[in-house]
Amino acid sequence: MKSSTVSGRLGQSGKVQPGRSSRHPASWWSQFQEVSDRFDAASVTEVLADEIVPKISNPLLRREAEIATEVVVRHLNKVSSPELAERAAKATARLIATVERLNERATNQDLTTAETAALVHALQGRYAEAASEAEPFVGTVPLIKAFVAALRLEYFDVGLTVKLIGAGQGPSMAVQTGLTIGRYGWWPDWLLKIVADRAMSGRLDKETIAALDRCAYAELSPAQSRIARRILNGDRNMIEASASRLEDLGEVDAAAKLRQGDLTAVALAARLIPL
Repeated sequence: MKSSTVSGRLGQSGKVQPGRSSRHPASWWSQFQEVSDRFDAASVTEVLADEIVPKISNPLLRREAEIATEVVVRHLNKVSSPELAERAAKATARLIATVERLNERATNQDLTTAETAALVHALQGRYAEAASEAEPFVGTVPLIKAFVAALRLEYFDVGLTVKLIGAGQGPSMAVQTGLTIGRYGWWPDWLLKIVADRAMSGRLDKETIAALDRCAYAELSPAQSRIARRILNGDRNMIEASASRLEDLGEVDAAAKLRQGDLTAVALAARLIPL
């Protein structure tokens, strides 16, 4: 598996900033594994290696890294095999020995030490440490994509999760949001757009999702959908007009909720607009 390389980096604010290097601690990266009991070790190892190995400048060391990665991934895809487990351990040990031998011969500090150290972390199952070590020279976004892909979650909005992390949300919260919203992939596009906007601004909670779900189930016409979208986006004129119509129809409580920002009345207000 090969993830695409991008130039963006997550700066100190947590947002993607082109051209800036950064490094999150291993504890930040470990949040990905904590949210799923289906974390795919073979997948994340392979993608991390795809990103790290080409950065190893020494041809001999790079070849040893490729061999070790191939053997370890084969083992992770068949963890029940003692033979593959032994071969994986030996291949990793040989890679480490090659690094030590080259460093002993080098007159200057070996420039591939950081890259190889990150790869060894990955090959030995320390994925959070590997990502933290590799982040300055690989970039943050490719690593995020590697971890998100390895979660193997059903009904999961990968794109939104990556965007949320890029906007500064922590991995745990962003993954939970992606998992929640993934269940509602059948919602109409206009409603999903509102969901994404609210998630990006940190205004998406269970009550909001429940209210938006009512809008999705309301089977609104195109015109009614436009009304609902304007209300959800905070159009004060539309909110007041819709609240007044609710009052005219005897829905006084719903009108009051709508004016107070309670989204539970949005679906009702939109459905009461004549077709």
